Amino acid sequence: MPAAEALTPERILEATEEVLRRYGPTKATVVDVARSLGVSHGSVYRHFPSKAALREAVTERWLHRTVGVLEEITAAPEQPAPSKLESWLEALFEAKRHKAGDDPELFATYTVLLSENSGVVDEHLAELIAQLVRIIGEGVAAGTLGAPDVPAAARAVFDATSRFHDPQYAPEWRLPGIRPEFEAVTSLVIRGLRP
Repeated sequence: MPAAEALTPERILEATEEVLRRYGPTKATVVDVARSLGVSHGSVYRHFPSKAALREAVTERWLHRTVGVLEEITAAPEQPAPSKLESWLEALFEAKRHKAGDDPELFATYTVLLSENSGVVDEHLAELIAQLVRIIGEGVAAGTLGAPDVPAAARAVFDATSRFHDPQYAPEWRLPGIRPEFEAVTSLVIRGLRP
C-alpha cells in the first residue's frame, strides 16, 4: 500500500514530533514532515490546512497525554479525595519531570510551541483545574476537605503548586532537593484544605 494511502493525522503528528526533535521549532517545516513520511507536502496539508494548524495539533496531543493519566486518578471512585489530590499532584509533577528529563530537545520545542498556542494552553489549564474542582468537590461532599468556594480552591491549589508543573521551572526539577520540597508543599496544601 502506498504511503499516501496509509497517511493518518496520528502518523503525521508522530512524524512532526520527530522532525521537531531533529530540527527544532524554528527550522522544522511541513516539507520536512512530508519528506520524513515519504509523501508530498500537499498530502500533509489535506489533514492539516496550515503549518500553524499542524503545530497546534502536535502541541494539543502532547498536552493531552498528561490529561489522560490525571483523568484516571480524578475518576477513581475508591480513593478518598485527600489521597486522590495527593496522587493527582504527584502524577502531574512526575509527568512534567519525565517530559523535561526524558526528551529535553522535544520539551524545549514544546515550550516554544506552547507560547504560540495560547488557546490550546488555556484549554489544557482549564481541563486540569476542572479535574481539581471535581476532586475537591468530592472531598467537600464527603466532609474530608473544606472549601467554601471549590473553583477558587482548585485554582489556588494549581497556582500554589505551579513550581512543580509550570515548564518555566523545568531546570529546577532536576535539583536534588526538589522531591522533599514538592512533598512539603503538597502536604501543606492538603492540610490547608482539611475541614
